[in-house]
Amino acid sequence: MKITAKQKKGIKMSNRDFFDGKTVLVTGGTGSFGKKIVGRLLAAHNPKKVIIYSRDELKQFEMKCSDEFKNAAKLRFFIGDVRDYPRLKMSFHNVDYVIHAAALKQVPACEYNPFEAVKTNIIGAENVITAAIENNVDRVIALSTDKAANPVNLYGATKLCADKLFIAGNSYAGGERTRFGVVRYGNVVGSRGSVIPLFKKLRNTGVLPITDERMTRFWITLEHTVDFVIECFRIMAGGELFVPKIPSMKLIDLARAIAPECRHSVVGIRPGEKLHEVLITKDDARRTFETKDMYIVKPDFDWCGKKDFPGAKKVKEDFIYSSDNNPEWLTVEQLRKMVE
Repeated sequence: MKITAKQKKGIKMSNRDFFDGKTVLVTGGTGSFGKKIVGRLLAAHNPKKVIIYSRDELKQFEMKCSDEFKNAAKLRFFIGDVRDYPRLKMSFHNVDYVIHAAALKQVPACEYNPFEAVKTNIIGAENVITAAIENNVDRVIALSTDKAANPVNLYGATKLCADKLFIAGNSYAGGERTRFGVVRYGNVVGSRGSVIPLFKKLRNTGVLPITDERMTRFWITLEHTVDFVIECFRIMAGGELFVPKIPSMKLIDLARAIAPECRHSVVGIRPGEKLHEVLITKDDARRTFETKDMYIVKPDFDWCGKKDFPGAKKVKEDFIYSSDNNPEWLTVEQLRKMVE
């Protein structure tokens, strides 16, 4: 499998040996992020094996037959659900690194099926933690969301709980080698559930629905999320919550970028939705450090020993990282280039 120019962009040479000879398992590996990071691991690194762990056999079959992965000799596919601990524990045997991307993440679906969200996002997180410790997995990174900071919907609440579980997993690991970290970021351009396909679909109607003209969101590309997660694997000590520095955008600017000829119909904020999203709360500021490219929220307890990150400095006590107070913004033209 050849590495493309896009994949080369942003890859740090210091990362290139980190996955060499390692077995990596990705829960929810058939999702947008899963496929992107699996492609990167196989193209830019030299792992011993990459395992997809997910519950949808059709998505696995389609991924296996795709042009990108059909000749990937190091790729394995395991059918399983993170709710199923015995299967998860079996799958983690001889695994070095785990990327936990499996989740129920559609806000309306989680609101309508709350117990299902709890089973997957919370109980599933507990199962991943326990299976990793029992199998002496070296490092685990779980993917979080901006909706987990000061949550107002069930999806965000379950992900906040999962974040807390993964951070505390370092305590449960005790003297074992397993270490856990969390990566939290905002809306991903073009991922499943993105508003972009909806706006493109409605472009021909001449009208785009806008929840609120003031609404803002953090914005990140899939390529950036993959680069960031790989970097966090390299630098983590255990217990950190890593947040990338990413731009904000106005929802109305996104609509203008996709369909400048359309008028806008304000439909109001939906249940469980925020006007602005938050990645780091004021309460987390006292434990938050800033580098050139990221924020690092350190754990309350030094289970894994103190670690200093080069160039990191403590943020102000009243610091809040929200999509409306972000110093970096995307213009309409920049958004147009991204969605195209």
